[in-house]
Amino acid sequence: MERNRVGIVGAGVSGLAACKHALDKGFSPVVFEADGSIGGVWAHTLESTRLQAPTTAFRFSDMAWPKSVTETYPSHHKVMEYIRSYACKFQLLKYIKFNSQVLGVEYLGATEGEIMSWEQWSGNGTAFGTGKDGGWRITVKDLKEVGNTQVFQVDFLILCIGRHSGRPNIPEFSANGPELFKGKILHSLDYSYMDNVAHFVKGKHVTIVGSGKSAFDIAAEVAKVNGAAQPCTIIYRTKHWLVHKSSIWGVDLSYFYLNRISQLLLHKPGEGFLRYMLATALSPLRWAISKVIETYFKWCIPLQKHGMVPDYSFSFAMSSCSIAMLPEGFYNKVDDGSIILKKSKAFNFYNDGIILQDRNETIKSDIVILATGFRGDQKLRDIFTANWCRKIAAGSPDTASPLYRECIHPRIPQLAIVGYSESLTNIYASERMANWVAHFLAGGFKLPSVTCMEKSVAEWAKYKNIYNGKYFRRSCISTVNIWLNDLLCQDIGCNPKRKKGFLAEWFQPYGPADYAGLH
Repeated sequence: MERNRVGIVGAGVSGLAACKHALDKGFSPVVFEADGSIGGVWAHTLESTRLQAPTTAFRFSDMAWPKSVTETYPSHHKVMEYIRSYACKFQLLKYIKFNSQVLGVEYLGATEGEIMSWEQWSGNGTAFGTGKDGGWRITVKDLKEVGNTQVFQVDFLILCIGRHSGRPNIPEFSANGPELFKGKILHSLDYSYMDNVAHFVKGKHVTIVGSGKSAFDIAAEVAKVNGAAQPCTIIYRTKHWLVHKSSIWGVDLSYFYLNRISQLLLHKPGEGFLRYMLATALSPLRWAISKVIETYFKWCIPLQKHGMVPDYSFSFAMSSCSIAMLPEGFYNKVDDGSIILKKSKAFNFYNDGIILQDRNETIKSDIVILATGFRGDQKLRDIFTANWCRKIAAGSPDTASPLYRECIHPRIPQLAIVGYSESLTNIYASERMANWVAHFLAGGFKLPSVTCMEKSVAEWAKYKNIYNGKYFRRSCISTVNIWLNDLLCQDIGCNPKRKKGFLAEWFQPYGPADYAGLH
Protein backbone atom coordinates (compact mmCIF):
# COMPACT_ATOMS: atom_id res chain seq x y z
CA MET A 1 0.00 0.00 0.00
CA GLU A 2 1.42 3.38 -1.02
CA ARG A 3 2.23 5.66 1.89
CA ASN A 4 0.50 9.01 2.13
CA ARG A 5 2.30 11.84 0.33
CA VAL A 6 4.02 14.48 2.46
CA GLY A 7 5.16 17.86 1.15
CA ILE A 8 7.56 20.24 2.89
CA VAL A 9 8.13 23.88 1.96
CA GLY A 10 11.59 25.16 2.87
CA ALA A 11 15.01 23.53 3.27
CA GLY A 12 16.35 25.54 6.19
CA VAL A 13 17.11 23.81 9.48
CA SER A 14 13.38 23.30 10.18
CA GLY A 15 12.70 21.81 6.75
CA LEU A 16 15.69 19.50 6.96
CA ALA A 17 14.62 18.28 10.39
CA ALA A 18 11.06 17.72 9.14
CA CYS A 19 12.39 15.77 6.16
CA LYS A 20 14.70 13.63 8.28
CA HIS A 21 12.06 12.70 10.86
CA ALA A 22 9.46 12.00 8.16
CA LEU A 23 11.95 9.60 6.55
CA ASP A 24 12.46 7.92 9.92
CA LYS A 25 8.75 7.11 9.93
CA GLY A 26 8.78 5.58 6.47
CA PHE A 27 7.57 8.51 4.37
CA SER A 28 9.24 9.84 1.21
CA PRO A 29 8.65 13.59 1.44
CA VAL A 30 9.21 16.09 -1.33
CA VAL A 31 10.85 19.34 -0.19
CA PHE A 32 10.40 22.56 -2.20
CA GLU A 33 13.20 25.10 -1.82
CA ALA A 34 13.29 28.41 -3.70
CA ASP A 35 17.04 28.80 -3.24
CA GLY A 36 19.74 26.80 -4.94
CA SER A 37 21.04 25.42 -1.65
CA ILE A 38 19.95 24.32 1.80
CA GLY A 39 20.37 26.32 4.99
CA GLY A 40 17.70 29.00 4.81
CA VAL A 41 18.88 32.26 6.38
CA TRP A 42 22.30 30.74 7.03
CA ALA A 43 22.90 30.41 3.29
CA HIS A 44 22.74 34.19 2.82
CA THR A 45 23.94 36.16 5.78
CA LEU A 46 26.53 38.79 6.67
CA GLU A 47 30.18 37.86 6.41
CA SER A 48 30.73 38.67 10.07
CA THR A 49 27.79 36.62 11.36
CA ARG A 50 28.63 33.95 13.89
CA LEU A 51 26.54 31.53 15.88
CA GLN A 52 24.35 33.25 18.49
CA ALA A 53 24.35 30.32 20.92
CA PRO A 54 26.98 27.77 21.97
CA THR A 55 27.36 24.77 19.70
CA THR A 56 25.98 22.55 22.48
CA ALA A 57 22.68 24.43 22.18
CA PHE A 58 22.62 24.93 18.40
CA ARG A 59 22.70 21.41 17.00
CA PHE A 60 20.47 18.59 15.83
CA SER A 61 19.74 16.04 18.53
CA ASP A 62 21.18 13.14 16.57
CA MET A 63 24.36 14.74 15.23
CA ALA A 64 26.98 16.53 17.31
CA TRP A 65 29.34 19.14 15.90
CA PRO A 66 32.65 17.74 14.61
CA LYS A 67 35.55 17.82 17.06
CA SER A 68 37.44 20.06 14.64
CA VAL A 69 35.11 22.93 15.55
CA THR A 70 36.54 24.19 18.82
CA GLU A 71 34.96 27.66 18.93
CA THR A 72 31.97 28.25 21.16
CA TYR A 73 30.42 30.59 18.57
CA PRO A 74 31.71 29.50 15.14
CA SER A 75 31.35 31.55 11.97
CA HIS A 76 28.39 31.16 9.63
CA HIS A 77 30.67 29.30 7.18
CA LYS A 78 31.14 26.54 9.76
CA VAL A 79 27.43 26.58 10.58
CA MET A 80 26.70 25.95 6.91
CA GLU A 81 29.25 23.12 6.85
CA TYR A 82 27.49 21.54 9.82
CA ILE A 83 24.06 21.87 8.20
CA ARG A 84 25.37 20.37 4.93
CA SER A 85 26.92 17.50 6.88
CA TYR A 86 23.55 16.78 8.47
CA ALA A 87 21.82 16.73 5.09
CA CYS A 88 24.46 14.41 3.66
CA LYS A 89 24.58 12.08 6.66
CA PHE A 90 20.85 11.37 6.45
CA GLN A 91 20.72 11.54 2.63
CA LEU A 92 18.20 14.37 2.53
CA LEU A 93 19.37 16.15 -0.63
CA LYS A 94 17.71 13.71 -3.01
CA TYR A 95 14.29 14.66 -1.60
CA ILE A 96 14.76 18.39 -2.21
CA LYS A 97 13.63 20.25 -5.34
CA PHE A 98 15.91 23.28 -5.50
CA ASN A 99 15.08 26.55 -7.28
CA SER A 100 11.43 25.66 -6.77
CA GLN A 101 9.46 28.66 -5.54
CA VAL A 102 6.07 27.84 -4.04
CA LEU A 103 3.64 30.40 -5.43
CA GLY A 104 0.69 29.22 -3.37
CA VAL A 105 -0.95 26.31 -1.58
CA GLU A 106 -4.65 25.45 -1.66
CA TYR A 107 -6.60 22.95 0.41
CA LEU A 108 -8.66 20.41 -1.53
CA GLY A 109 -11.63 18.51 -0.24
CA ALA A 110 -14.00 19.89 2.38
CA THR A 111 -15.35 23.42 2.08
CA GLU A 112 -14.63 26.20 4.55
CA GLY A 113 -18.08 25.79 6.09
CA GLU A 114 -17.60 22.05 6.58
CA ILE A 115 -14.14 22.53 8.09
CA MET A 116 -15.36 25.14 10.56
CA SER A 117 -18.12 22.78 11.72
CA TRP A 118 -15.74 19.90 12.49
CA GLU A 119 -15.37 18.96 16.16
CA GLN A 120 -12.20 16.99 15.38
CA TRP A 121 -9.19 18.30 13.46
CA SER A 122 -9.30 17.06 9.83
CA GLY A 123 -12.60 15.41 10.71
CA ASN A 124 -11.19 12.63 12.88
CA GLY A 125 -8.13 14.03 14.67
CA THR A 126 -5.61 12.17 12.48
CA ALA A 127 -2.95 13.55 10.17
CA PHE A 128 -4.59 12.53 6.89
CA GLY A 129 -8.23 13.08 7.80
CA THR A 130 -11.27 11.07 6.85
CA GLY A 131 -11.76 11.65 3.15
CA LYS A 132 -9.80 10.50 0.14
CA ASP A 133 -10.12 13.89 -1.56
CA GLY A 134 -8.48 15.94 1.19
CA GLY A 135 -4.99 17.32 0.67
CA TRP A 136 -3.05 20.29 -0.65
CA ARG A 137 -2.41 21.54 -4.16
CA ILE A 138 1.02 23.20 -4.41
CA THR A 139 1.81 25.52 -7.32
CA VAL A 140 5.55 25.68 -7.90
CA LYS A 141 7.59 27.94 -10.18
CA ASP A 142 10.87 26.64 -11.58
CA LEU A 143 13.32 29.53 -11.13
CA LYS A 144 15.83 27.96 -13.52
CA GLU A 145 13.45 27.58 -16.45
CA VAL A 146 11.41 30.61 -17.46
CA GLY A 147 7.68 29.97 -17.72
CA ASN A 148 7.84 26.51 -16.19
CA THR A 149 5.19 26.15 -13.49
CA GLN A 150 4.17 22.80 -12.03
CA VAL A 151 1.36 21.67 -9.77
CA PHE A 152 1.89 19.02 -7.09
CA GLN A 153 -0.61 17.40 -4.76
CA VAL A 154 0.20 16.06 -1.30
CA ASP A 155 -1.88 14.54 1.50
CA PHE A 156 -0.11 16.44 4.28
CA LEU A 157 1.80 19.70 4.08
CA ILE A 158 4.53 20.99 6.42
CA LEU A 159 5.43 24.68 6.13
CA CYS A 160 9.00 25.46 7.21
CA ILE A 161 9.27 28.95 5.74
CA GLY A 162 10.63 30.77 8.81
CA ARG A 163 10.00 34.30 10.03
CA HIS A 164 13.27 36.05 9.16
CA SER A 165 13.41 36.07 5.39
CA GLY A 166 11.37 36.73 2.29
CA ARG A 167 9.19 39.68 3.37
CA PRO A 168 11.23 42.70 4.48
CA ASN A 169 9.58 45.07 6.91
CA ILE A 170 9.84 48.50 5.28
CA PRO A 171 8.84 51.56 7.35
CA GLU A 172 5.96 53.64 6.02
CA PHE A 173 6.25 57.42 5.60
CA SER A 174 3.34 59.82 5.44
CA ALA A 175 5.61 62.50 3.97
CA ASN A 176 9.26 63.05 3.04
CA GLY A 177 9.82 59.42 2.17
CA PRO A 178 12.55 57.58 0.26
CA GLU A 179 11.59 59.23 -3.05
CA LEU A 180 13.35 62.42 -1.88
CA PHE A 181 16.65 60.71 -1.22
CA LYS A 182 19.34 60.86 -3.94
CA GLY A 183 21.40 58.03 -2.51
CA LYS A 184 20.78 54.28 -2.30
CA ILE A 185 18.29 52.60 0.04
CA LEU A 186 18.25 48.87 0.66
CA HIS A 187 17.05 46.39 3.26
CA SER A 188 19.43 44.23 5.27
CA LEU A 189 18.08 41.26 3.28
CA ASP A 190 19.42 42.77 0.05
CA TYR A 191 22.71 43.62 1.77
CA SER A 192 23.14 40.00 2.91
CA TYR A 193 22.87 38.80 -0.71
CA MET A 194 25.60 41.13 -1.97
CA ASP A 195 28.95 39.59 -2.93
CA ASN A 196 31.32 42.55 -2.53
CA VAL A 197 29.92 44.67 0.27
CA ALA A 198 33.32 46.20 1.07
CA HIS A 199 33.46 47.80 -2.39
CA PHE A 200 29.83 48.91 -2.05
CA VAL A 201 30.33 50.83 1.23
CA LYS A 202 33.97 51.94 0.76
CA GLY A 203 34.29 55.69 1.29
CA LYS A 204 30.52 56.19 1.64
CA HIS A 205 28.43 57.79 4.36
CA VAL A 206 26.43 54.80 5.55
CA THR A 207 23.41 55.08 7.85
CA ILE A 208 21.76 51.99 9.33
CA VAL A 209 18.24 52.05 10.72
CA GLY A 210 17.57 49.44 13.40
CA SER A 211 18.71 48.20 16.79
CA GLY A 212 18.83 44.44 16.43
CA LYS A 213 21.55 41.95 15.60
CA SER A 214 21.60 42.70 11.86
CA ALA A 215 22.00 46.45 12.41
CA PHE A 216 24.96 45.97 14.73
CA ASP A 217 26.61 43.37 12.47
CA ILE A 218 26.30 45.58 9.40
CA ALA A 219 27.66 48.57 11.30
CA ALA A 220 30.67 46.54 12.44
CA GLU A 221 31.37 45.47 8.85
CA VAL A 222 31.10 49.02 7.51
CA ALA A 223 33.28 50.36 10.32
CA LYS A 224 35.93 47.77 9.50
CA VAL A 225 36.04 49.05 5.92
CA ASN A 226 35.79 52.82 6.48
CA GLY A 227 37.05 53.39 10.02
CA ALA A 228 36.74 56.72 11.80
CA ALA A 229 37.52 58.64 8.61
CA GLN A 230 34.04 57.81 7.34
CA PRO A 231 32.00 56.81 10.41
CA CYS A 232 28.91 54.68 10.12
CA THR A 233 25.74 55.85 11.91
CA ILE A 234 23.15 53.63 13.60
CA ILE A 235 19.71 55.13 14.16
CA TYR A 236 17.89 53.17 16.80
CA ARG A 237 14.59 53.51 18.65
CA THR A 238 14.76 50.68 21.19
CA LYS A 239 17.81 49.49 23.12
CA HIS A 240 18.24 45.71 23.33
CA TRP A 241 20.40 43.37 25.35
CA LEU A 242 23.26 42.64 22.97
CA VAL A 243 25.98 40.91 24.98
CA HIS A 244 29.44 39.52 24.31
CA LYS A 245 28.99 36.02 25.75
CA SER A 246 26.38 33.69 27.23
CA SER A 247 27.87 33.36 30.71
CA ILE A 248 28.56 35.44 33.80
CA TRP A 249 31.61 34.82 36.01
CA GLY A 250 32.09 31.53 34.19
CA VAL A 251 28.54 30.26 34.82
CA ASP A 252 26.50 29.68 31.68
CA LEU A 253 23.19 31.52 31.52
CA SER A 254 21.42 28.25 30.75
CA TYR A 255 21.78 27.38 34.46
CA PHE A 256 19.58 30.38 35.26
CA TYR A 257 16.97 30.02 32.51
CA LEU A 258 17.09 26.67 30.70
CA ASN A 259 16.85 23.96 33.39
CA ARG A 260 13.87 22.54 35.23
CA ILE A 261 14.46 24.50 38.43
CA SER A 262 14.26 27.75 36.46
CA GLN A 263 10.84 26.70 35.14
CA LEU A 264 9.46 26.99 38.66
CA LEU A 265 10.15 30.73 38.66
CA LEU A 266 7.68 31.67 35.95
CA HIS A 267 4.07 31.05 35.10
CA LYS A 268 3.45 28.50 32.37
CA PRO A 269 0.51 27.75 30.08
CA GLY A 270 -1.98 25.40 31.75
CA GLU A 271 0.22 25.00 34.82
CA GLY A 272 -2.47 24.46 37.46
CA PHE A 273 -3.07 26.18 40.81
CA LEU A 274 -0.08 24.86 42.81
CA ARG A 275 2.47 25.73 40.13
CA TYR A 276 0.84 29.11 39.74
CA MET A 277 1.21 29.85 43.45
CA LEU A 278 4.81 28.61 43.47
CA ALA A 279 5.77 30.81 40.52
CA THR A 280 4.13 33.79 42.20
CA ALA A 281 6.01 33.15 45.44
CA LEU A 282 9.35 32.77 43.63
CA SER A 283 8.98 35.84 41.42
CA PRO A 284 11.31 37.93 43.67
CA LEU A 285 14.06 35.36 43.04
CA ARG A 286 13.53 35.67 39.30
CA TRP A 287 13.82 39.47 39.65
CA ALA A 288 17.02 39.13 41.71
CA ILE A 289 18.65 36.78 39.17
CA SER A 290 17.86 39.24 36.41
CA LYS A 291 19.39 42.14 38.35
CA VAL A 292 22.60 40.22 39.04
CA ILE A 293 23.00 39.38 35.36
CA GLU A 294 22.24 42.95 34.30
CA THR A 295 24.84 44.27 36.76
CA TYR A 296 27.45 41.91 35.34
CA PHE A 297 26.91 42.92 31.72
CA LYS A 298 26.78 46.63 32.56
CA TRP A 299 30.13 46.10 34.30
CA CYS A 300 31.68 44.21 31.35
CA ILE A 301 30.18 46.21 28.48
CA PRO A 302 30.17 50.04 28.33
CA LEU A 303 26.39 50.20 28.00
CA GLN A 304 25.94 53.04 30.47
CA LYS A 305 28.77 55.04 28.93
CA HIS A 306 27.04 55.03 25.53
CA GLY A 307 23.45 55.23 26.82
CA MET A 308 22.65 51.71 25.62
CA VAL A 309 21.22 50.13 28.78
CA PRO A 310 17.84 48.64 27.76
CA ASP A 311 14.65 49.84 29.40
CA TYR A 312 13.55 46.26 30.12
CA SER A 313 14.97 43.48 32.27
CA PHE A 314 17.35 40.76 31.16
CA SER A 315 14.76 38.13 32.10
CA PHE A 316 12.30 39.78 29.75
CA ALA A 317 14.95 39.66 27.01
CA MET A 318 15.36 35.93 27.55
CA SER A 319 11.64 35.16 27.54
CA SER A 320 10.90 37.37 24.51
CA CYS A 321 13.89 36.29 22.37
CA SER A 322 15.15 39.87 22.23
CA ILE A 323 18.72 39.07 23.17
CA ALA A 324 21.65 38.70 20.75
CA MET A 325 25.43 38.52 20.56
CA LEU A 326 27.50 41.64 19.94
CA PRO A 327 29.94 41.71 17.03
CA GLU A 328 33.49 41.38 18.33
CA GLY A 329 34.93 44.69 19.42
CA PHE A 330 31.74 46.62 18.66
CA TYR A 331 32.05 49.22 21.40
CA ASN A 332 35.75 49.66 20.63
CA LYS A 333 34.61 50.90 17.23
CA VAL A 334 32.12 53.21 18.94
CA ASP A 335 34.92 54.57 21.16
CA ASP A 336 37.27 55.24 18.26
CA GLY A 337 34.55 57.03 16.29
CA SER A 338 34.03 54.41 13.58
CA ILE A 339 30.40 53.90 14.69
CA ILE A 340 28.05 56.66 15.84
CA LEU A 341 24.89 55.79 17.81
CA LYS A 342 21.84 58.05 17.48
CA LYS A 343 18.54 57.45 19.25
CA SER A 344 15.42 58.71 17.50
CA LYS A 345 11.76 57.76 17.54
CA ALA A 346 11.07 58.87 13.97
CA PHE A 347 12.94 59.93 10.86
CA ASN A 348 12.32 61.23 7.36
CA PHE A 349 14.43 61.64 4.26
CA TYR A 350 15.82 64.66 2.47
CA ASN A 351 17.98 64.92 -0.64
CA ASP A 352 21.28 64.15 1.04
CA GLY A 353 20.29 61.89 3.89
CA ILE A 354 18.05 61.48 6.89
CA ILE A 355 16.29 63.91 9.21
CA LEU A 356 15.84 62.84 12.84
CA GLN A 357 12.48 64.39 13.64
CA ASP A 358 12.67 64.49 17.43
CA ARG A 359 16.28 65.75 17.43
CA ASN A 360 15.95 68.31 14.65
CA GLU A 361 19.15 66.88 13.24
CA THR A 362 20.25 65.82 9.77
CA ILE A 363 22.60 62.96 8.92
CA LYS A 364 24.33 63.10 5.56
CA SER A 365 24.08 59.70 3.89
CA ASP A 366 25.07 58.08 0.63
CA ILE A 367 23.61 54.69 1.59
CA VAL A 368 20.75 53.91 3.96
CA ILE A 369 20.37 50.30 5.09
CA LEU A 370 17.07 49.35 6.71
CA ALA A 371 17.76 46.66 9.30
CA THR A 372 14.10 46.76 10.28
CA GLY A 373 13.27 43.07 10.38
CA PHE A 374 10.80 40.97 8.45
CA ARG A 375 7.07 40.52 8.10
CA GLY A 376 6.93 36.84 8.98
CA ASP A 377 3.18 36.93 9.56
CA GLN A 378 2.51 38.29 6.09
CA LYS A 379 4.86 35.76 4.57
CA LEU A 380 2.83 32.98 6.17
CA ARG A 381 -0.49 34.44 5.04
CA ASP A 382 0.65 34.99 1.47
CA ILE A 383 1.46 31.34 0.84
CA PHE A 384 -2.24 30.43 1.07
CA THR A 385 -4.46 31.09 -1.96
CA ALA A 386 -7.77 30.82 -0.07
CA ASN A 387 -8.86 33.91 1.84
CA TRP A 388 -10.18 31.90 4.79
CA CYS A 389 -6.74 30.42 5.38
CA ARG A 390 -5.06 33.79 5.02
CA LYS A 391 -7.35 35.32 7.62
CA ILE A 392 -6.70 32.77 10.34
CA ALA A 393 -3.22 31.32 9.66
CA ALA A 394 -1.16 33.85 11.62
CA GLY A 395 -3.77 35.27 13.95
CA SER A 396 -4.49 38.99 14.22
CA PRO A 397 -2.30 41.96 15.23
CA ASP A 398 -3.75 41.63 18.75
CA THR A 399 -3.19 37.88 19.17
CA ALA A 400 -0.26 35.49 19.19
CA SER A 401 0.11 32.82 16.52
CA PRO A 402 -2.84 30.42 17.06
CA LEU A 403 -0.89 27.16 16.87
CA TYR A 404 -1.53 24.11 19.04
CA ARG A 405 1.79 22.75 20.32
CA GLU A 406 3.22 25.70 18.38
CA CYS A 407 2.80 23.93 15.04
CA ILE A 408 -0.84 22.90 14.34
CA HIS A 409 -3.62 25.37 13.56
CA PRO A 410 -6.85 23.98 15.07
CA ARG A 411 -8.89 25.00 12.00
CA ILE A 412 -6.54 24.24 9.08
CA PRO A 413 -6.52 20.50 8.30
CA GLN A 414 -3.69 18.26 7.14
CA LEU A 415 -1.06 20.95 7.68
CA ALA A 416 1.69 21.70 10.19
CA ILE A 417 3.84 24.81 10.58
CA VAL A 418 7.33 24.13 11.95
CA GLY A 419 9.83 26.85 12.87
CA TYR A 420 7.34 29.72 13.13
CA SER A 421 7.66 30.09 16.90
CA GLU A 422 10.98 31.43 18.10
CA SER A 423 13.44 30.25 20.69
CA LEU A 424 16.96 31.22 21.72
CA THR A 425 18.13 28.41 19.44
CA ASN A 426 15.48 27.82 16.80
CA ILE A 427 17.03 24.56 15.65
CA TYR A 428 16.33 23.11 19.12
CA ALA A 429 12.65 24.04 19.16
CA SER A 430 12.05 23.26 15.48
CA GLU A 431 13.50 19.77 15.60
CA ARG A 432 11.36 18.82 18.59
CA MET A 433 8.25 19.95 16.70
CA ALA A 434 9.40 18.14 13.55
CA ASN A 435 9.81 14.95 15.56
CA TRP A 436 6.33 15.38 17.07
CA VAL A 437 4.78 15.95 13.63
CA ALA A 438 6.49 12.82 12.27
CA HIS A 439 5.01 10.72 15.08
CA PHE A 440 1.62 12.24 14.33
CA LEU A 441 1.97 11.41 10.62
CA ALA A 442 2.76 7.81 11.51
CA GLY A 443 -0.41 7.50 13.59
CA GLY A 444 1.34 7.61 16.94
CA PHE A 445 -1.44 9.66 18.51
CA LYS A 446 -4.58 11.63 17.70
CA LEU A 447 -5.17 15.31 18.33
CA PRO A 448 -7.73 16.38 20.95
CA SER A 449 -10.93 18.10 19.88
CA VAL A 450 -10.79 21.45 18.14
CA THR A 451 -12.29 23.06 21.25
CA CYS A 452 -9.55 21.60 23.47
CA MET A 453 -6.83 22.74 21.09
CA GLU A 454 -8.24 26.26 20.96
CA LYS A 455 -8.33 26.34 24.76
CA SER A 456 -4.66 25.35 24.85
CA VAL A 457 -3.83 28.01 22.23
CA ALA A 458 -5.56 30.62 24.42
CA GLU A 459 -3.50 29.54 27.46
CA TRP A 460 -0.26 29.91 25.52
CA ALA A 461 -1.38 33.27 24.16
CA LYS A 462 -1.93 34.46 27.74
CA TYR A 463 1.62 33.38 28.63
CA LYS A 464 3.09 35.18 25.62
CA ASN A 465 1.25 38.38 26.44
CA ILE A 466 2.71 38.32 29.95
CA TYR A 467 6.30 37.31 29.23
CA ASN A 468 6.82 38.57 25.67
CA GLY A 469 5.10 41.93 26.11
CA LYS A 470 5.01 43.99 22.93
CA TYR A 471 7.02 41.25 21.22
CA PHE A 472 4.26 38.65 21.71
CA ARG A 473 3.85 38.30 17.93
CA ARG A 474 7.22 36.55 17.86
CA SER A 475 5.70 33.68 19.83
CA CYS A 476 8.95 33.18 21.73
CA ILE A 477 9.05 29.99 23.80
CA SER A 478 12.68 30.10 24.92
CA THR A 479 12.23 29.93 28.70
CA VAL A 480 9.38 27.39 28.49
CA ASN A 481 11.06 25.12 25.98
CA ILE A 482 11.28 22.31 28.55
CA TRP A 483 7.60 22.75 29.44
CA LEU A 484 6.62 22.49 25.75
CA ASN A 485 8.98 19.55 25.14
CA ASP A 486 7.40 17.73 28.08
CA LEU A 487 4.00 18.06 26.42
CA LEU A 488 5.39 16.89 23.07
CA CYS A 489 7.00 13.87 24.74
CA GLN A 490 3.79 12.98 26.57
CA ASP A 491 1.83 13.14 23.30
CA ILE A 492 4.11 10.65 21.56
CA GLY A 493 4.38 8.39 24.61
CA CYS A 494 7.97 9.13 25.63
CA ASN A 495 9.34 9.89 29.08
CA PRO A 496 9.82 13.68 29.23
CA LYS A 497 12.50 13.38 31.91
CA ARG A 498 15.67 12.90 29.92
CA LYS A 499 18.45 13.29 32.51
CA LYS A 500 20.13 10.68 34.69
CA GLY A 501 19.65 11.32 38.37
CA PHE A 502 17.58 13.72 40.48
CA LEU A 503 20.10 16.57 40.66
CA ALA A 504 20.88 16.41 36.95
CA GLU A 505 17.18 16.40 36.10
CA TRP A 506 16.50 19.59 38.03
CA PHE A 507 19.71 21.59 37.76
CA GLN A 508 21.48 20.66 34.51
CA PRO A 509 20.40 22.72 31.48
CA TYR A 510 18.33 20.93 28.87
CA GLY A 511 19.42 20.97 25.24
CA PRO A 512 19.06 19.16 21.91
CA ALA A 513 21.29 16.21 22.84
CA ASP A 514 18.88 15.22 25.62
CA TYR A 515 16.30 14.27 22.99
CA ALA A 516 18.47 12.09 20.77
CA GLY A 517 16.77 8.92 19.57
CA LEU A 518 13.32 9.96 20.74
CA HIS A 519 10.99 7.19 19.59
